[in-house]
Amino acid sequence: MSILVVGLSHKSAPVATLEQAVLTGDARLKLLRDVLHADDVAGSVVVSTCNRVEIYADVEKFHSAVAAICELLARHSGVPLGELTPHLYVHYEDRAVQHLLAVTCGLDSMVVGESQILGQVRQSLTLAREQGTVDRPLSELGALALRSGKRAHAETEIDRAGANLLSVGLAAAAARLGSAQAGSGLAGRSVLVVGAGSMSSLAVAGAARAGAAAIAVANRTHMHAKRLAATVSGKPADLTDLPGLIAEADLVISCTGAPGSVITADMVRESFARRSHARDTLVLLDLALPRDVEAGTAQLPGVAVIDLETLEFGEDGGQSLARDGDIAAVRSIVAEEFAAYLSAGRAATVAPTVVALREKAAQVVDAELARLAGRLDGLDPQTIQEIARSMRRVTDKLLHAPTVRVKELAGVPGAESYEAALRVLFDLDPDAVRAVVRADAGLAGFEDLDAVGRAGTEGRAKREDGPDTEERAP
Repeated sequence: MSILVVGLSHKSAPVATLEQAVLTGDARLKLLRDVLHADDVAGSVVVSTCNRVEIYADVEKFHSAVAAICELLARHSGVPLGELTPHLYVHYEDRAVQHLLAVTCGLDSMVVGESQILGQVRQSLTLAREQGTVDRPLSELGALALRSGKRAHAETEIDRAGANLLSVGLAAAAARLGSAQAGSGLAGRSVLVVGAGSMSSLAVAGAARAGAAAIAVANRTHMHAKRLAATVSGKPADLTDLPGLIAEADLVISCTGAPGSVITADMVRESFARRSHARDTLVLLDLALPRDVEAGTAQLPGVAVIDLETLEFGEDGGQSLARDGDIAAVRSIVAEEFAAYLSAGRAATVAPTVVALREKAAQVVDAELARLAGRLDGLDPQTIQEIARSMRRVTDKLLHAPTVRVKELAGVPGAESYEAALRVLFDLDPDAVRAVVRADAGLAGFEDLDAVGRAGTEGRAKREDGPDTEERAP
């Protein structure tokens, strides 16, 4: 079995395609389960954020798995396969592992170094574990990715100044409002946050830190709006009041994740008619995917719309807020963790042979002790125990060097020949080695994803030959 990832992101697809492909709620759960039930798939994880949709799978065969996953993604996203395929990327085996590490560390984010992706990957792994779709290789890979992400943020300053999509968006909004040059952030400005989810919570806190004079929170469920607004002594409101609320706002931040437009062009026109006095440009910061602001709203006079596409391709952002030195340091962490992953995997391939060898040695010692006990009836139990300890110490010392050395040689070219030589020299029964592999698989369990200090050391059988470079989806 080998790790495969099929996905699309802000780097490979336009926002219009991404917002159609985004998966939430039941659609995401169904995709998780359907991928798991596809032929040649033993485990699945779906990472779906506003910037990417990626399916990680533990697969037996490359081509059939890619075809099945592409078809399932098209079916559950509603994007025809012919339209989806040109924007998909595929990574396999080592490249898939490296990709997940880079993603989790923020190296592949729209805003390089943003910290939210670490939590999003953790949530994706937890969801897959709850749904029973994570097998041991994916669980171990998830633990490795989370550990790498934590190291990236603890050992470097790649996320300096809270760099994330929201902070970039707020900076762009302040610039449009004419506040950034004066260094005043949102001082004196009125901010409306539409939605009450996790991103909205960040938006409310960010607007408060930027010095907003007034903050209102509008949400479909009034209690949620009230709870979030209370954190900054803001004003809660219902979505039915949007035109009036927009009329009083300088900046509207919308991040609901609703399937259709939440803020329409007609709604904005109505809000302008309600304004009691002239105001600066109304800025709509749309951080949702699918987008909350109706297409064409930006064409209205006095309105500026900043959305994910603007942040990615426009003059308002899309650049890294991390210094080159921090990025290089994180890449070194990724390389280090990936090397450890490879080393552990290679050592694990010879582990069954080493275990079988030690079990055979233990059986030989036990047989000799039984024979000795039968011939020397007069020996007291303490003497027999001392003889047994001595025989086992001698055996351990004789086996220590060859078993350690064969693990060290597991990563060099021709490693299989060293393992084979060990089996031949000690006349190991192939069935005994296979029994160790089966027992190891039977003990496979799910590690606590928060205990990221334990990267998997158990491992992978010899992988099916397959591509080791990025390929486009068929």
